[in-house]
Amino acid sequence: LFAALVFEYINGFHDTANSIAMGVSTKALTPRVAIAIAAATNLAGALYGTAVAKTITKGLVDAEFVTTNTILCALMGGIVWNLITWWFGLPSSSSHALIGGLCGATLASAGGRWSAIIWTSGHDAHWWNNAGLLNKVVLPMVISPMLGLTAGMLVMGFLYAVLRSWRPGTVNRSFRLLQMFSGSYMGFSHGSN
Repeated sequence: LFAALVFEYINGFHDTANSIAMGVSTKALTPRVAIAIAAATNLAGALYGTAVAKTITKGLVDAEFVTTNTILCALMGGIVWNLITWWFGLPSSSSHALIGGLCGATLASAGGRWSAIIWTSGHDAHWWNNAGLLNKVVLPMVISPMLGLTAGMLVMGFLYAVLRSWRPGTVNRSFRLLQMFSGSYMGFSHGSN
């Protein structure tokens, strides 16, 4: 339990800065207000959902090889990786660090038998409903940046078209509010995951 709390604390200071960086750098929010918003929205999100926990708890590794020591080692692996990437300023996902720790610890618990890791299973028409690392981790990890890039380009193109005749003061006021909203939503989403 202590290791899980330490992981969550490190996850918070490792990832929460992402949700407030834009608002602080553009001076839409003061650092104190941004930190308060991030803390409140992360807590609200954590009380609201458990999406990553549900993903990790089934369908990635063979539960036969998961013991308390396996979970402790998975958490320690995630903690160490988060601290290393935080120290060097490398972008990294705490969820993926935890998943990697779980897979490594399970592989060690299984005595090096790679069959303990579920690569893919199920043959549902929708790949996202199937279990396994390929369907739950690898494909979304590859597809989501491409979808994000495409959506970002479409949104920016739309904004350029709509805002080209707006006055700079109006744009700044509007985007200050939107940055507060988007930072709050990102904090909430991070907390729920």
